[in-house]
Amino acid sequence: MKNFYPLILLIIVSMIPFSCSKKDTQSDSKSIKQASVSAFVDPFIGTGGHGHTYPGATVPFGMVQVSPDNGISGWDWCSGYHYSDDITIGLSHLHLSGTGIGDLYDIRVMPISKKVNLSTTVQSRDDIPYRSRYNHEQETATPGYYSMFLEDHAIHAEVTATLRTAFHRYTFKEGDDQSMIIDLGYTVNWDETTESKIDVEDKFTVSGYRYSKGWAKNQKVFFVMKFSKSINAHDLYVDHKKVSKTNIVEGKETATQLFFNEGSNEQLEVKVGISSVSIQNAKQNIKEYQGSFQFDTVKKNTEAIWEKALSKIRIETPVDSLKTIFYTALYHSQVAPVVYSDTNGDFRKENDSIVTAKDYSVYSTLSLWDTFRAEHPLLLFLAPDKVSDIINSMLAYYEDTKILPVWTLYANETNTMTGYHSVSVITEAFLKGIKGFDIEKAYQAMKETMKQDDRGLKAYKKYGYIPFDTVDESVTITLEYAYNDWCVAQVAKALGKEEDYQYFIERSKAYTHLFDPETGFMRGKSSNGIDWKEPFDPKFSAHRVKAEYTEGNAWQHSWFVPHDVEQLITLHGGEHNFITKLEQLFTEDSEITGDNISADISGLIGQYAHGNEPSHHIAYMFNKANAPWKTQYWVNTILKTQYNTTPNGLSGNEDCGQMSAWYVFSALGIYPMNPASGIYEIGSPIFEKSTIQLSEGKTFTIKADNVSDKNIYIQSASLNGKQLNRSHITHQEIIQGGTLHFVMSESPNKTWGVKKL
Repeated sequence: MKNFYPLILLIIVSMIPFSCSKKDTQSDSKSIKQASVSAFVDPFIGTGGHGHTYPGATVPFGMVQVSPDNGISGWDWCSGYHYSDDITIGLSHLHLSGTGIGDLYDIRVMPISKKVNLSTTVQSRDDIPYRSRYNHEQETATPGYYSMFLEDHAIHAEVTATLRTAFHRYTFKEGDDQSMIIDLGYTVNWDETTESKIDVEDKFTVSGYRYSKGWAKNQKVFFVMKFSKSINAHDLYVDHKKVSKTNIVEGKETATQLFFNEGSNEQLEVKVGISSVSIQNAKQNIKEYQGSFQFDTVKKNTEAIWEKALSKIRIETPVDSLKTIFYTALYHSQVAPVVYSDTNGDFRKENDSIVTAKDYSVYSTLSLWDTFRAEHPLLLFLAPDKVSDIINSMLAYYEDTKILPVWTLYANETNTMTGYHSVSVITEAFLKGIKGFDIEKAYQAMKETMKQDDRGLKAYKKYGYIPFDTVDESVTITLEYAYNDWCVAQVAKALGKEEDYQYFIERSKAYTHLFDPETGFMRGKSSNGIDWKEPFDPKFSAHRVKAEYTEGNAWQHSWFVPHDVEQLITLHGGEHNFITKLEQLFTEDSEITGDNISADISGLIGQYAHGNEPSHHIAYMFNKANAPWKTQYWVNTILKTQYNTTPNGLSGNEDCGQMSAWYVFSALGIYPMNPASGIYEIGSPIFEKSTIQLSEGKTFTIKADNVSDKNIYIQSASLNGKQLNRSHITHQEIIQGGTLHFVMSESPNKTWGVKKL
């Protein structure tokens, strides 16, 4: 059964999330206050379509993410699981949430009720003898817990997790054999095993490691498994060849089938610890749970952890489907980044050196191109204690390369995507008052990163922009480096480094070289500084090769000047022209042209593509052009059309929390259009009341009187009882606590939030 709603009801409700009547969905105030917010989370949202999420068990930012794998390769199986599938090859312990590239799937196990031959050559999952069918009606996912019924083996499989340990419980049919497969060889998508080891240490313990290459070029995962029943026998395999008279196998692809003493009950419990460093560290990571097996206790504790994390924001609305979308988004916003260091602080770097983190936890899975926009700003409210740890993790990576990370996976630099948005994350944290990291060291890292020559920076420094005839995706990279430069300039200014400030603030104007006043788009310009790339079609997309734009086209990328919208308006010829062009983005037809169109262009409203991150700030730009009612309209439209309560409930890749973080902020009524600025643009709140728990016992409340499906426009606003007639609020105003109060209506108030000229 699916979470807490029947699937049919979920689909029906999701189609009309703003139209449910109060009579049908109203709960009394007492029940709202007592309700568990975790109960509204549905981890299956995003597992269909192009969401690329997984339904398995983890804790907030947990090192382990134990989740089922379908066992086939494909873009929509990047997390290992897709809701359209109904076959599994087991549960593995590392997964990516919503990315566009498939990797990890490490340390896979599968309970089974019969003896199988693992020496068979496997070309696809159809050749795997232990695979099983399952039915979504017998599948459950809640925060920190997942279960499925394996039809071909008549086994009920359950998993839960702590920060560094996974807990499994398998219930076999009475009288059936009790067995488990550990398969370290079979791989999907980008993942490839390079070396592995399995050691049956004793009757209750199996350990080993798996080395692999893929998106992460040098990934090493060590593990230990503890079993609640004794191992009576085992079969061991190396490269699909059975070996005998040994308890240890090493090679490229290793596997084992374990057979257990059935004992007096039909349940088998397993504890799995992992580490990037060693088997010994994996054992240390489960030391707290070395004694008796405590599946139900751990599940209960994990549920409590999630309830506390999700209760950081409390919303009040009579529409249950909105609660489901919101709290699932809040859940997905806290799945990544993930803890990477062990309990003793050890972690492995890409160069195989072992380092011990002092006084902080190391984090990996830093999808910075995506998450700098709203995910990291949201963490300042949800988990401010972890923000400095994330920055210290970036600085640890910088120590080896003298360049800040782009996209780190298991401490590997993937160099995926454009820009250096670790710069934005550090700038935002520093300017918003986060302590716990060395700002001078961080500033030096930012400065060195933006002054080196790699990834198009040499051309950027030489020409003041990146010519299209030097580097692919030249327009996107130029725009993003301009924003990165602006961020460095803000820190330089705050630290009193005036010469650096002048240097980087001047470079932050690089976008002006690429604006074509004739077409109103940012375009590829040649190295002669005169000629535009021809022919030009603003709807044309080329995915990563011979392209001027990253995963998009001119319509979607020409708006990335979050640090200087006022000047962008001037380049367009003033507010009227700017508003006309911006609204055309949403009303233009949705045709994308080209022979190699990026699959990431999804969630289209006109040419606006909500399914990919470069569009996420755009609807809020109307505020800067004195048309905040248009921001309110289009933000509300996006909220209504791009999210729902079905497995297809995300219009694009979740991307480690960014897609969901956009929803969290926008549903509250605010958004960090320029994350490092300390300003949140005001949009269109959809809840009657939202309360954010701040530090030191403070709260910030957002109220929206008369809000409804139709009443989406702000008529008036006040902050702590004083009239507010501007379309933004500052970070400092929020963290001081208080109340932002809106009065909503069906018709726009075209004087509210408008600057008087």
